Amino acid sequence: MNMFNSFHHHAALFAGALLLCAGLAAHADDIQDANKLFKQGQHSQALDKVNGLLTDKPKDAQARFLKGLILTEQGNTADAIKTFSALTDDYPELPEPYNNLAVLYASQGQYDKARLALEKAIRTHPSYTTAHENLGDIYAKMASQAYDRALQLDRSNTATQTKLAMIQDLFADSAHAKATPAHKPAAPVIAAEMENKIEPVAVAPVTVAPVAVAPVAPVAPVVMKLTPAEKGAEPASAVNNSGEVLKTVNAWAAAWSARNVNYYLSFYSADFKTPGGEQRAAWEAARRERISTPKSIHVGISNVAVKFSDSDHATVKFRQSYRASHLKVSGNKTLLMVKSGGKWLILEERAR
Repeated sequence: MNMFNSFHHHAALFAGALLLCAGLAAHADDIQDANKLFKQGQHSQALDKVNGLLTDKPKDAQARFLKGLILTEQGNTADAIKTFSALTDDYPELPEPYNNLAVLYASQGQYDKARLALEKAIRTHPSYTTAHENLGDIYAKMASQAYDRALQLDRSNTATQTKLAMIQDLFADSAHAKATPAHKPAAPVIAAEMENKIEPVAVAPVTVAPVAVAPVAPVAPVVMKLTPAEKGAEPASAVNNSGEVLKTVNAWAAAWSARNVNYYLSFYSADFKTPGGEQRAAWEAARRERISTPKSIHVGISNVAVKFSDSDHATVKFRQSYRASHLKVSGNKTLLMVKSGGKWLILEERAR
């Protein structure tokens, strides 16, 4: 099962089925209204309604869970992580928030944190199949990164090349298949009298992939193979920054594969040089249409090389493969990137 694909797919399929008190009919209606707005893509309206609910009931688990889903879909990863983390503190018996937290950490390349969150989910519910599968995907992704680092040190190591190729093939094969769970996990119970459910949220199709816990669409596998730098070729500060740049490019490709347009566009600088000098609004509208139209998208990245002109500017060159429901192409690409506000953003995008 491919990681960003299965992970976010599961996170989208098993929205956690958090229950409401039967006697709170009006509250239940408001939750369902907010959930309906969310599934219709009206995220701002859904968030306003959820925030209104939380003003009266700040500890309501279902409203907080839905808020985490909305923030995730909006690309507000930091606040989504805070929301799910607080939910795990107040309701440590619920496994789904841990799973969604892992999805978000994985999308940022924080695989150790993702692993710890999944292990907590499994300790809470040892039979939680999705968490077990996602944990396996995390281990596979961490292994691919370790093999990449080994090849940076010794590119002639054929055994390591073979192991990395096996993982890449596994991700590529599973990218075509949608994760279809044999059964839904048992719904977590906050109180014995709770009975109404938020229905699983299905969203547009993150490789650790994503229970309708995170509304993150399945993201295709992105296995990034670094091109070893010549010894002493870059200053220490640049080498240290290369990891941040690669995480950003990885997350950018994952958002594209997930068809998460808002998150995808957030990687572009306000000073981004649009192709042909077209208006930014027109370029964004075209990208929204081209990313939203296909039923599925897989963006793969390999042979990545990062070069710094200074501590805040980098050039990233890589081989990009693009596979959608109607098109399959590959080619070389260059991203000119700038560090702004502590984040690496895309200034210019070139096909080579």
